[in-house]
Parts: sequence; C-alpha cells; structure tokens
Amino acid sequence: MEKIFIPDEKIIELTTKYGTPLYVYDEMTLRRACRDMRNLLPGKNFRVSYSAKANSNIELMRIIHGEDIDADAMSPGEIYMQQAAGFTNGQILFIPNNVSADEMRYAAGQDILISVDSLSQLELFGKVAPGGNVAVRFNPGVGLGHHEKVVTAGKKTKFGVQKEYIDEVKSLLKKYNLKLTGINQHLGSFVLVKEPFLAGVRELLEIAVEFPGLSFIDLGGGFGVPYKPDDPRLDLADLSTGLDKMLTEFLSGYDNKDVLFRIEPGRYIAAECGILLGTAHAVKTNYGNKYIGTDLGFNVIMRPILYDSYHEIHIAKKDGSGGKTETCTVVGNICENGDIIAKDRLLPQADEGDIVAVQTAGAYCFSMSSNYNCRLRPAEVLINADGTDRLVRRRETFEDLMRTLII
Repeated sequence: MEKIFIPDEKIIELTTKYGTPLYVYDEMTLRRACRDMRNLLPGKNFRVSYSAKANSNIELMRIIHGEDIDADAMSPGEIYMQQAAGFTNGQILFIPNNVSADEMRYAAGQDILISVDSLSQLELFGKVAPGGNVAVRFNPGVGLGHHEKVVTAGKKTKFGVQKEYIDEVKSLLKKYNLKLTGINQHLGSFVLVKEPFLAGVRELLEIAVEFPGLSFIDLGGGFGVPYKPDDPRLDLADLSTGLDKMLTEFLSGYDNKDVLFRIEPGRYIAAECGILLGTAHAVKTNYGNKYIGTDLGFNVIMRPILYDSYHEIHIAKKDGSGGKTETCTVVGNICENGDIIAKDRLLPQADEGDIVAVQTAGAYCFSMSSNYNCRLRPAEVLINADGTDRLVRRRETFEDLMRTLII
C-alpha cells in the first residue's frame, strides 16, 4: 500500500533543497480525489463541499476550487482563507459550533449561509438576523468514526439538534420569521464502508420530510481512505448505487424535485495527496527497544498522539542501501513520552541522516500543527502537474514566535 508518489531520489532532493520537517503535496493526486467525489452522483442535482479544517493551504484550496467544488467553513478564519482562495460567498456554508453573535454577524453580513447546530444557536441567529435564511444541523442518532473523538453524531456528542426537537425548531423559525433553506448532518470521520453512512442518510431524509421546500440537503460525509495495509478502500461505485436508489425514492415523495444534495467528503480529498518528510537525527536502543529519533514531533503531526492514528512509514536511505529490516519505534523531538509516530513497526534499518516519510499526511496534519516547545511549523511544497516543485508555505522562523507579542 505504498502512497509515496515520488521516488527516494526526489525525496532526498526535496529535503536537501527545503530542509525538514517538510510537507509535500501532489497536485494530480489531489485533483483525482476531487474528481472521484464530484462524479459520485452523476444523475442528481449534486455538489461537493470541501472542509478547510482538513488542510487550509491556500494553494491546495485554489486547486480544489478549480475542480468545481464548494467549501464548508467552521470559523471566520476559514471563511477568510476560502475567500482568498477564490470561493465566492455563495459557495461557502458556515457550519460553526457554539459561536458568538459576532461570528454569526461576520458570516451573515457577507450573505454566507449559516447552519446552526442547537436550539440555543438557532435562537441566537434569530436575534442576530431576524427574517434571514438559515440551515440547521441535525443529529439523527447515528454516529461513526475511527476514534470516539471524531464521532460527530449519535447519543454522546455535542453536535447537532436531536431529531425529537423538530417541533421546537419549527417554533423558533416562526418566532423569528426565518426561512429554513437546508438541513445537514455529519456522522463522523473515516467512513470506509457504505452501510453505516447510508443508515445515517436514511435518518436525515426522514427529518427532511418534516420540512417541505428545502433548497438543499447536506448528507454529510467524512469519507475515509486506507491508512493501514489491511484497511478497505471505500467502494465509490457501490456507494453511488446505494445513494442514488435512496435519493430517488426520497424525491418521488418530496415536494421540491430540484432539491440540491451535498456531501462533505472531508479527508478523502486531501489525505492521500500529502506526505511528511523528516530526518532521523538519533538512533538508539533503550532496554531492548530500538528508537528512531526524528524532527517530526507532535507539534508537526498530532494525529498519532491525539487519536492513536496509524500512518505508514517509509525510509528513504541517503546512501541508497536497503534490505535489512528491524522492529523499531519512530519518535519525535518533543519533551513528552507520548511523542510517538509509529510504535513497534518492522521497517528498513534507519541510520542518522536517513529520511523518514510519513504517508497519507495531507489531511488533519499540518492544520493541527503548533508551536509547542517553541518548535517552528514546517514548510509545505507542492509537486505541480508537470512534476516541478514549488514552495507554498515557508518554514517559520524564530521571529514568527514573537510576531504577535506586545513587548
């Protein structure tokens, strides 16, 4: 399951040119994922929305926008970046969680549609924008995900309006003369099989029946990609068939035959287009355990420590050698014992100076990076469609650590 889209020689060339840690993205891999999603429901009134939280690099979002994909935003900052990437206000759906009146005004003042996810937030929106258009995020009672922290629906999550509160939603819409233009949901992250997703869609469509005349129904998404060698790949053709049948049945009894269906594929678009490159700076054995010490601390990639997430590891040997393997643990340079990228993996023997490549690192990796331990965020490089490379985010400097301080 190799997802290295460049050979070792290119890896060595890029790290020599730009240094490490270094995120590298591939334009054509990104475009293929966009097209996979855009072609999911060819026979329906259908749009795809990209979630900037997965990766908000402006050059990647420009490519995604150029592939005729819309955008979801979770904060005013994401709205700002999406606008800079070329998304129009009409292409952005603001899906915040527990936000202030000021954040609502920021979006509503630009005619960006807001989806609220609680009765409290719907009431607040009514006070901020009486008579306005609004969407509501429902929680159908079905949730899924690769870790409990990424399950965003079901009975133990903060997200969405419980379907039993439909009457209260209708009451608030009437109270503030609001027009409900759409409903949405998001079950969680890392969907690899169709059945639980379709179960959630079925629940959402039952909610939609309660609201005639909707302009759109956002089915959610969170589609996954394989991270482990034995992970299945989501069968898009099978998913398309199941969705198409379900939506056709729904439309046969719904008043607006032109209702727009949306999906939020999440990591599917960005995950496989990225790898993270780091340098092995120390190799040692502690009490029988072999460690490869790198500059890839959890300030650079947080998913393993946050979710116990698995990423395939590739070793690019600087001297071109290979063959011998050993069981080892790949760790970073942060002063925490949990700073582990890969534990007890069988990998090619690594020496100081070799390059460690973390695969499937295009989504929820750089976007979660930080300055913990006063470490600097890494640079990002894009491999263009013609094979050339260019810097799309410079490496931070010590001066950046002081840039917002008042001294």
